[in-house]
Amino acid sequence: MRLSQRGLYALKALLHLSEAYDAGLVKVHTIAEAESIPEKFLEGILVTLKHARVVTSQRGREGGYRLRRPPREIRIGEVVRMVDGPLAPFADAVELAHLVQTERRHAGLYDLLLEVRNASAAILDNTSLADLDARNRRLGAQSGRRGRRLPSRNV
Repeated sequence: MRLSQRGLYALKALLHLSEAYDAGLVKVHTIAEAESIPEKFLEGILVTLKHARVVTSQRGREGGYRLRRPPREIRIGEVVRMVDGPLAPFADAVELAHLVQTERRHAGLYDLLLEVRNASAAILDNTSLADLDARNRRLGAQSGRRGRRLPSRNV
């Protein structure tokens, strides 16, 4: 599975909104600045998330965005699929299952890819924004105790 820049930005924006869930509306430029996301790009992502009923918005001077549901009810897999499409590294689950049955010479390869896809999907589908926020806080606390930042990893 490869997460696009758009998908990564969507998750960062949603995490920002998750942290501010009880505080109310958050302005686009506040999210963009805090998360280092180009504002125009973020606006398009938030419109997509609004149409998907993940966030809600209010227009005007006091307007902004907020999560439509509590962070514990929004699953990472749901967001990745709506922004980036299927989670499979090479094909969707139905196509991989079909290849296992029809491509006998390489059935083991396709079965392995299906297993990777299913494991990735299970992890993402069982992780909520609230879980991810808690993980960020835990890892941030560990990093602070060591006096250094954790190495970045490709997503």
